[in-house]
Amino acid sequence: MTTTFSQDDLVALVQRAFVASNTSEQNAWSVAEALVQAEIDGQKGHGLSRIQSYALQSRAGKVDGFALPQVSRRRPGALLIDAMNGFAYPAFQAAVDQLPACARETGIAAAAITRSHHCGVLGWHAERIAHQGLVALAFANTPAAMAPWGGTRRLFGTNPIAFAAPNADDRPAVVDLALSKVARGTILTAAQKGEPIPDGWATNADGKPTTNAESALKGTLLPIGDAKGAALALMVETLAVALTGSNFAFEASSFFDDAGGPPGVGQFIVAIDPDGFSGASIFAKRFGVLAEQFDQDPGARLPGTRRFALREAAASNGLEVDDKMARAIQALADGR
Repeated sequence: MTTTFSQDDLVALVQRAFVASNTSEQNAWSVAEALVQAEIDGQKGHGLSRIQSYALQSRAGKVDGFALPQVSRRRPGALLIDAMNGFAYPAFQAAVDQLPACARETGIAAAAITRSHHCGVLGWHAERIAHQGLVALAFANTPAAMAPWGGTRRLFGTNPIAFAAPNADDRPAVVDLALSKVARGTILTAAQKGEPIPDGWATNADGKPTTNAESALKGTLLPIGDAKGAALALMVETLAVALTGSNFAFEASSFFDDAGGPPGVGQFIVAIDPDGFSGASIFAKRFGVLAEQFDQDPGARLPGTRRFALREAAASNGLEVDDKMARAIQALADGR
């Protein structure tokens, strides 16, 4: 059974759940907006399923629900944003608000976010910069889940990367992918159901391939592209941690429970103004040519465009939420 919510009503309910879980009104809205948007966009692993663990952490103080991100402009094209061990979403909002102006001044600008938390759908943050006419790149590290290629000890996170480019009709192309073959949450779900996982997803604690989900949780996830994916994970740790002064994946605590101190991970966002290079009109024409090639192939789809149909459906029909989930959110909102 499900309950249907409008987007605004669901955001308001989730916001109340976080306010009741030791979070400020504004921060609670920022978190609620991001989680509901992820749910609408079909990214359920970063959507409503995160509410319980987030609330647990904010109640325990592992994440500071009242933290206000501090922004320093270190160079004309360089921002340092301290999330202050709070939720990542207010820090990303600061980047989305301030980075485009820097990029228009310098041609290219970047924001380094430090002492941060789980940032949800990384591509959504890049997309919001693309809506302002800029090309965006984003990188984030996460708690340790993958070993370096040939190793057995967790060193890297799933370390997502994202890209967004402005496109016709204000529908940016968006690429968003983790560097592991599968999200750790998918394996956790399989373990809870007692189901096997496909070969090639993970290794056990001894570094041997496994299809047993429980064994996989004690081992490591495998990277996309094998050694190439592991090398990209190293790149992300460098950009998201070494440049931001945050915790490496192997130093970060879990996003899923209230054990330990704040995760303190980092994120790095780059905004590029086409006007600083060939020009916005030339960029639009050239990228438009590329985008049109997807339309000429019946089996192809420009990355990121599926989300627009999902958003239109949610706006027209509302969003169906499992009754068990709806009751859990309501209980949090009621302070239970």
